[in-house]
Amino acid sequence: MFDLVQRNKKIIQIVLAIVLLPFAFFGVDSYFRDSATGATIAKVAGSEISEQEFQQALRDRQEQLRSMSGGRVDPALLDSPEMRFSVLESLVRQRLLIRQGVKNGVTVTPEQLRAYISEAPIFQGDDGKFSMARYEQFLKGQNTNAAIFENRVRQDLILTQMSDPYQQSSFIPRSVAERLHRITEQQREVSRSLIAPEKFVSSVKLEPDAPQKYYEGHQDEFRIAEQVRAEYVVLSLDSLLPQIQVEPAELKKYYDEHQREFGVPETRQASHILIAVDKSADAAARQKAKAKADEVAAELKKNPNSFAELAKKYSQDPGSAAKGGDLGTFSRGSMVKGFDDAVFSMKVGEISAPVETEYGYHIIRVTAINAGSIKSFDQVRPEIERELKKQHAGRRLAELAEQFNNIVFEQSDTLKPAAELVKQAPQTSGWITRSHADDPRLNHPKLLQALFSEDVLVNKRNTEAIEVAPGTIVAARLADHKPARVQAFEDVKAAIEKKLLQTRASQLAAEDGRKQLDQLREGKAAELKWSTPELVSRADPKGFTEPVLRQVFKADADKLPAYAGVEAPEGGYMLLKVTRLVEPQKIDSAQQKQLSEALAQMVGEEQFTAYLASLKSRAKISLNKDAFEKKER
Repeated sequence: MFDLVQRNKKIIQIVLAIVLLPFAFFGVDSYFRDSATGATIAKVAGSEISEQEFQQALRDRQEQLRSMSGGRVDPALLDSPEMRFSVLESLVRQRLLIRQGVKNGVTVTPEQLRAYISEAPIFQGDDGKFSMARYEQFLKGQNTNAAIFENRVRQDLILTQMSDPYQQSSFIPRSVAERLHRITEQQREVSRSLIAPEKFVSSVKLEPDAPQKYYEGHQDEFRIAEQVRAEYVVLSLDSLLPQIQVEPAELKKYYDEHQREFGVPETRQASHILIAVDKSADAAARQKAKAKADEVAAELKKNPNSFAELAKKYSQDPGSAAKGGDLGTFSRGSMVKGFDDAVFSMKVGEISAPVETEYGYHIIRVTAINAGSIKSFDQVRPEIERELKKQHAGRRLAELAEQFNNIVFEQSDTLKPAAELVKQAPQTSGWITRSHADDPRLNHPKLLQALFSEDVLVNKRNTEAIEVAPGTIVAARLADHKPARVQAFEDVKAAIEKKLLQTRASQLAAEDGRKQLDQLREGKAAELKWSTPELVSRADPKGFTEPVLRQVFKADADKLPAYAGVEAPEGGYMLLKVTRLVEPQKIDSAQQKQLSEALAQMVGEEQFTAYLASLKSRAKISLNKDAFEKKER
């Protein structure tokens, strides 16, 4: 489905333009009906969203975006007002849906919850079954407990039950899908002619005081923001790695303990005949099963080639008996221990005596051995050294972080002791504004805020040690400062004159373009230079901008050539001539089905959005603006 939407994203945009319902959420201002108080971010129909819950949701969203982008996302985006509002909006929607779900009697039984968690792939062990050890490890990694996690899952299941009926029940008629396909794929042959501003510049006469008036009325355009340069010290894994040394013995020990990570392990193919016995059976039952296994083994000793036939006749393993006992290929550790030990000690073609496991008695034949391929120690030594250095650096980072923080705070008039601690000289940045630093390590909202604080600018103290990315901590202090200022008129006069001339020339070009468009539509000749005709469609615009493409398809094509025009983004006026239409081929049944399903899903999502908006409009929602806008402490 995702591929379908990607291939038909232009269709999707058109559908949104046609069927988009006017039910978008109202925006942040709609929350300020009343002011919430205390340590809550918001109240939704009496239910509180705590600051702690909001900050956790914000961190989760930030970490998700970092992971998706490989850590290359702009830190300023991760704590922007838009990001914070998006997280809050998500929490509000959840509250509204869960409240309505409970009101409607939507429930998740303990059995449903247990089944959902036990079947989650993340909690499956090597045997394909639920692993309590993996579950507990996951909870520990998330710094939570089973009760909190299971309540979160229960809420997610309620949310799913509330949204699925809308998102999975929409229907798009065949005729609509065909019509949208035709609209989207129709091609029009178009030529362009640009009425450029440059030809009108010489005819523009500015008033003598026009630049001065513009300057006085647009002071913000000429304002240079306040800037600082910072001296800073970085404590990070990368900065510690060069200081780490790993002993050769430790490298060899790691190799010996992790050989399976450095190649393909040996695998074996085997068959077995199982004489089953319940692990809770008494001694008499086990002895009876053992006697039967010995009997089959004796028969095999007389005729080893009858293994497959005897497996079909005697084996009580329903999964392999019908295949002559064949278990396929597996690596060491895949089977229960007794069975595993026997298989990996045998030769090809060898048949074992009965082997006892918790399932009963197995008579085993090894049918193939596939030798493993493990890289030598010398081949993987650099890789191991990098990994161990990273591990040691991580532990060293944890040890130094608190010391680094204390030194920066206690000796706040210098970064020299902090630099000595991390064994690196302080660095000096380029010019930084309140909203941006060229160095990604400094371009963090909290650090930028600290650099422009009174404590740093006036009191000349260090910033606190701030984690600007996972495993990267920065402390900084002021090196130089430029207050905000407005550029002198004389410095910008020439640029203003040029801008005013260009603006007026563009206006004249547009006026001339509209006149020529009227003449063309009346059938009068015009002296224009047209570009080479191109076939364009909504799905394949060939570089046409959206405003230009819109005019191309608005042109009345009942009589060709048809003409249209639009103000060009770069200035001037663009005339458009449509000379030919190419209708699309009929959509085949498979494409039609896929397109109908994609459109139905979109319509369902729009209906669900409308439902959410109706819930929101009826609920009393208030936001503690001060708490919401506050950065993390």
